[in-house]
Amino acid sequence: WDMGLEQLLLVADCWRCLDRSVPSYLGILFSYANLHWKDLTLPQFVQLLYIIGEGRRSPADLAQKVESTILKHLDAFTLEELGAICLGLFKSLSGISEHVMRRIADRVSLQMEDMSTYALVNVLKMLRYTRMDHLPLMRELGRVIPAQIPATNIQGIMHITLTYSSLHFFDEDVLAAVATSLPSKVSYCRSKDAAKFLWSFGCLDYEPPNEEEFYSSLIKQLHAKLHEFSKFPEHLLTALLGLAFVKRFPEELIDFALRKEFVQKTRGSKYELNKDLFTLGKSVEIECPTYQGSHLTPQLCQEFTEMVSSFAEREIYVRPEIVEATSLLESMLGGPEYVKNHMILPHTRSSDLEVRLSADGRPIPFNFKDPVAAKKLRDMGVNLTDDLMSQLLQGRAHNRSPTEVGNEARIPSQERGDTTCMGGALPAGATSQAEPKAGLWQPGEVRLALQVSNRNHFCYGSRRLLGLHCLKRRQLRLLGYAVVELPFWEWFPLLRRTRSEKLSYLHYKVFCPALLTRAA
Repeated sequence: WDMGLEQLLLVADCWRCLDRSVPSYLGILFSYANLHWKDLTLPQFVQLLYIIGEGRRSPADLAQKVESTILKHLDAFTLEELGAICLGLFKSLSGISEHVMRRIADRVSLQMEDMSTYALVNVLKMLRYTRMDHLPLMRELGRVIPAQIPATNIQGIMHITLTYSSLHFFDEDVLAAVATSLPSKVSYCRSKDAAKFLWSFGCLDYEPPNEEEFYSSLIKQLHAKLHEFSKFPEHLLTALLGLAFVKRFPEELIDFALRKEFVQKTRGSKYELNKDLFTLGKSVEIECPTYQGSHLTPQLCQEFTEMVSSFAEREIYVRPEIVEATSLLESMLGGPEYVKNHMILPHTRSSDLEVRLSADGRPIPFNFKDPVAAKKLRDMGVNLTDDLMSQLLQGRAHNRSPTEVGNEARIPSQERGDTTCMGGALPAGATSQAEPKAGLWQPGEVRLALQVSNRNHFCYGSRRLLGLHCLKRRQLRLLGYAVVELPFWEWFPLLRRTRSEKLSYLHYKVFCPALLTRAA
């Protein structure tokens, strides 16, 4: 307490250089700073935030003062100081209001070319942490960063790439520049870096022009880092899921990940890895019929299915756009026995409205048990208010209408259903061992899996499906289902229209001429 703030900050940084954790000392520093807040110079404020970040904890009583100081002096900080501030906030997991982050992003988007890549990456870390979209910054980043990537270190490139995937923002120029630079630098990848690269490209469903070189170099690096995955099991699952999204299944690594010993490590992780393990295990069963390695036990699969189904009943089946579609389909087809609101593939974590048609195009009754939550759903009385419709159509993050985002990409159509894996593609006429046990298929029967998608299934502001949802549609087709899209830019506006308009739309979707031709 007899030292000045300059000395306290210097000693704190010395402890950091010695790699020593000193929570008691930092507590004194933070208390001193709180008492003498008005005396802090801007360089001292920046240094304090840096120390807070290195200490990996955020003093709650300083949070409001930190935000106020950033706003008050935003234009006075250098761009490098803004980068240091963001790094401190990110490392200490400090919550920051969207308003403050947006103000920082506003300034960075106007002066990005004057920032070092290091400072810019630190701003991107905080942008990702706050999960805030900022279109001017992302567009400017897409213009500036591709030329800087060859000279950026591998961790910096990873954080840039992860920003795009975390915000579901697709920019082919940036991703192609990353893919071009990465193979020559791949030996510098930690297990975490390799995993995040694979996840990001898979999440955005992007295979670069040099895809074979890109993927083979990263898979080779995963093998080289195999010893690290016992300590960090989450990285291996992240990597393998990213690969699965783009139809790649390295069997040796999958066998390692599905062994009993590794599964036990995932169960003891501080991260929730059950869903990822479930998605990987069931995907291998469907897409790799010749795979001979380890599998998840039936008991684990049942446990995971119950966990996912419980979540779906609370959070997915009750969404108004799904409730409305289910109710109207029941009316149109003849009753609840003709449609089922459930997850055909629970490991893909989203619902399907299943309908079955005979060879001559007539609906087939099959749902003779009470649908999962049908009675609950009918009694809920969801009111489609203007506010709810605004959230459904536009979301919280931005105000672009579905018609404005229409032409930027696509939903993968039937031709995207071709699937290869390292274990071999599903042979013609073969049936996957993972096919849901839902009764024998009648001759000529067509099973429809209607997808009531929402904007979170797509890349930001586009119609490009994310990797998990591409994987789901691919696997449904492999199991013999015809995937029918009710995309949000078509279905959500109809929720405010007349009943007859909605029924007409659903009738066309279910009795599509192409589907009837297939049934015939």
